[in-house]
Amino acid sequence: MRVVLDTNVIVAAFRSPRGASARLVNAGRLARIEALVSGALFFEYEAVLTRAEHLLAAGANANDARRFLDALALWAKPVRIAYLWRPQLSDADDEMVLECAVNGRAAALVSFETATFAVAAPRFGIEVLTPVAFWSRINS
Repeated sequence: MRVVLDTNVIVAAFRSPRGASARLVNAGRLARIEALVSGALFFEYEAVLTRAEHLLAAGANANDARRFLDALALWAKPVRIAYLWRPQLSDADDEMVLECAVNGRAAALVSFETATFAVAAPRFGIEVLTPVAFWSRINS
């Protein structure tokens, strides 16, 4: 299944290796899901993941974050953004997540902020799920 993982899911996976977000990242690594990422989204992953508060919460340093991202880059499927669909969302910072999902023909967008995408994503045939709900879906 083609899916886009919002930045908050990647951060949660880094901070807590036992949660649903980490299980989804591992499912991507094992090719159980096809995680899509655009260049802009990947740069956002890096910018947010290397913030001091996330490194502290993970008990990690910037090099650990970069190794995590390097591993992600090995298996995530790149998406070329051919069309911008803006504006669709109330938060302009989340537009790149939706655009990656639309341009990558994702079946789902996984986020802790499902309300952000709840109206716009279904217009493009994209389901919006939390990490726990998506994990349940792929394991049922």
